[in-house]
Amino acid sequence: MSASKVLIGCWLALAVLSTATVLLGNAGSTLLLAGAVLAVALVKAWVITEGFMELRHAPLMWRLLLFGWPLAMAGGILLAMSF
Repeated sequence: MSASKVLIGCWLALAVLSTATVLLGNAGSTLLLAGAVLAVALVKAWVITEGFMELRHAPLMWRLLLFGWPLAMAGGILLAMSF
């Protein structure tokens, strides 16, 4: 697939995921909904690193490092919200 098609696909995915985030955020304020919003944010982080930053061809360590940070932040937020 050409690079422009990949970028357009990433852009469309981010637009859909952003809309889902807004809809979930407006649905209420429970721990389950917060987890769903954070899950969508993690998918967005994956799309950005794999698609826009083109790390799908990079060594696994770089990919794990760049996805580990949003994963750690989401875990920390859920942990803080559960108390």
